[in-house]
Amino acid sequence: MVYLDSHTHIYLPDFDADRTAMIDRALAQGIDKLLLPAIDSETHAQQLRVESEYPDRCLSMMGLHPCSAKENVDEELRIVRQYLDQRSFIAIGEIGLDLHWDKTFLDQQYKAFETQIGWALELNLPIVIHSREATERCIDVVRNHQNGKLRGVFHCYSGSVESAKQIIDLGFYLGIGGVVTYKNAGLPAVIAQLSLDHILLETDAPYLTPVPHRGKRNEPAYIPLVAEKIAEAKFCSVKEVAEITTANTRNLFRIA
Repeated sequence: MVYLDSHTHIYLPDFDADRTAMIDRALAQGIDKLLLPAIDSETHAQQLRVESEYPDRCLSMMGLHPCSAKENVDEELRIVRQYLDQRSFIAIGEIGLDLHWDKTFLDQQYKAFETQIGWALELNLPIVIHSREATERCIDVVRNHQNGKLRGVFHCYSGSVESAKQIIDLGFYLGIGGVVTYKNAGLPAVIAQLSLDHILLETDAPYLTPVPHRGKRNEPAYIPLVAEKIAEAKFCSVKEVAEITTANTRNLFRIA
């Protein structure tokens, strides 16, 4: 079976000691590609360096994470736009809104989100949305900008069936990761009511590690654990989950 990890931060220092071995473990589990979302100017260089070191496996996005949209949002956006003008990327992301830690810079978060959506439409790129405690707000922003051409994924989805259906109706996918394996998450019951045609697999490594490794560093080799839990919720085979979600990911990011 072939999988794609649609969202993984393997360029972070958490992987500096064993990055090659970690990628080898992922390959042994059938993970063919690792899609790298951007964070901000402090990590762009490291992200692109890792992509260049593993060109057959890693594909980069470019964008400004909402938690990094602060007083210097204009400068951060200028840097993102400079990268977008210099080379091609598979997506703009991760972008969006985060109301979990701090609402001080909410205006800046909205500015970054909407500016980057505009760039995605201009450049015909998908967007990867971070929507922590802000799913409905992000849905509203997407709805306001959806002109029939905007496409993307709500990464790390863990919301309700109702919100999921709104996202799907907007033409977007749901990124499902380790949270689906958590005992009290309730996510399997949501997935049971959705079609696999709207789901991507992700790890968000090094975060949100699936059971039975929860509490340890996450890594792309754990993607099959996510697939197994989805298959259980959908009463289908893991092979079917792998085939459909891999096709979805290739379709969204236009990966050959």
